[in-house]
Formats: sequence, C-alpha cells, structure tokens
Amino acid sequence: MKVVTFERNGARSYGLLDDGRVVDVGSRLASRYGDLRSVLAAGALRELQSAHTEAVPTFQIDEVKFLPVIPNPEKILCVGLNYVSHRTETKRPETKYPSIFTRFADTQVGHRAPVLRPSFSTAFDYEGELAVVIGRGGRHIPEQAVGAHIAGYSCYNDVSVRDWQRHTAQWTPGKNFPNTGAFGPTLVTSDEIPELGALTLTTRLNGKVMQQAPISDLIFSVPVIVAYISKFTPLYPGDVIATGTPGGVGDRREPPVYMKDGDIVEVEIDRIGILRNVVETDAHAVS
Repeated sequence: MKVVTFERNGARSYGLLDDGRVVDVGSRLASRYGDLRSVLAAGALRELQSAHTEAVPTFQIDEVKFLPVIPNPEKILCVGLNYVSHRTETKRPETKYPSIFTRFADTQVGHRAPVLRPSFSTAFDYEGELAVVIGRGGRHIPEQAVGAHIAGYSCYNDVSVRDWQRHTAQWTPGKNFPNTGAFGPTLVTSDEIPELGALTLTTRLNGKVMQQAPISDLIFSVPVIVAYISKFTPLYPGDVIATGTPGGVGDRREPPVYMKDGDIVEVEIDRIGILRNVVETDAHAVS
C-alpha cells in the first residue's frame, strides 16, 4: 500500500494513493482513527485496504495538498554521517555508534510544498534520505525483531541551514527551521519492499543528480539503528527515523552549491516514490 496524509478544502484526512488518485479512506475511518498515527497505534493499517473496497471519495492528485506522511510523530530521530561517502567528504572519523540528533515535528512539510530558506542564510542545503516509520512501538528491540516494528518507508529531505548548523558543535538549530523537513509523498508499507538494500536513493537539484547511492551503503543498517535508538528511548507508532544522507551535499562541493529561490529539489527512492519541493525564501525570517 501507498499511504498518504493530505488536506482538501481545509480538511485533513488520510488514505491511499492508487493509480494516480487519492482514495479518502479517512472519510470512512476517522470516527475510530483520527489520523494515520492513530491507525498505526491501533495496528489497523490493513483496515485502510479493506475500506478502500467500499464507496469512499477519490480525488485527483492536483485536488489535494500533500501533508507530511506522519504530521504529528512523537519523535523524529535523524542519523548523521551514515554513508561512507558523506562521512568521507566531511572528513569525520569512523565511529562505533550511530550519531543521532532530533528534528521537531512542526518543521515538516509535505510533497510539493515549499521548503523555506531563512532570508539571513546563504547556506541552504539538501539532504536526501530514507525515512523509516515505526508501526509497532517498543523498547530494547533486538535487531532480529526490528522488521516487525516497521510500518513502512518514505522519502525525506533533511534540509539544513548550514551556517546555523555550524554555530556550535550541536546541530539542532540548523536542522529545525520551519518548513525544512520535507517528508513524503507516501508511506510505502514494508511488505512492498522485499529487499531494502537493493533500493537506490537519488537527489536531484533542478534535474541534475547531486546524490546517488544504494541503501545498502548505509554504515549502520536500519535494524542496527532502530535497535540502538530503542535502547535509550521508547519508540512509538508513527515515530520517524531519517537514516542519513549520501555524499554529494552542496556544502561539501567545490565550490559549494546551495539552494536558492525557485530551485526544484527532488528525492527519489526506487519503489517508494519521488518527493519534490520548491525553494522559497521565508520573508518572516529576518536577521
């Protein structure tokens, strides 16, 4: 299944992307599950498919506004320096454990929404990533059991305000400006991804390939990441883990390539989809 969260005429809902149309399953299930996170918490993901067979409204893609797949996760946890190519370009040493930082839920935007560059930043950068969405929560999850806790996968663009990221050794400010965490367009359920490592992640800026790597290049695999995170914090249904970005970020190019107004940035992962956003300046973010 390809699951979406969307807005139409000011009303939020969720449903399925099927043959280029959005099926508003939420219109049938909202009395029991108010949002997609509630569906996951109830272990009711399969009910979306059942409701799809009933008479529910369907819309053309251009009739809806895509929202972040999970607009309201309890946690968004991001993994830094998780591809050899990116670690090498940043000249960081190898580490024994994954580098984890957080992103706030209110920084997220959906597919086709603008990502907003603060007007005082001159170092607005893309980071295409694979997102993992937790379906069943837990604590101290063994690596061999991680698969049973994953609802599915999506595309993520962990857009970074590099100048603010470098203010100190802590990355949090540069990773949490509003409208910088692009997430979508769909959650593809894990049963549709038989071999995650065989997928390729590609980031394009104005049609030019800037990043490309197989998911198998992750330094710390998805089972390792989920098991590690669950040791220090409980995971809940709907939690999102962005698994890291490959080499080729704009900040490490010679000369650097930063995003500017009107740029189109796309993150594509085989079998999962294409997340597309346009860059705009946040006129309210003034120095």
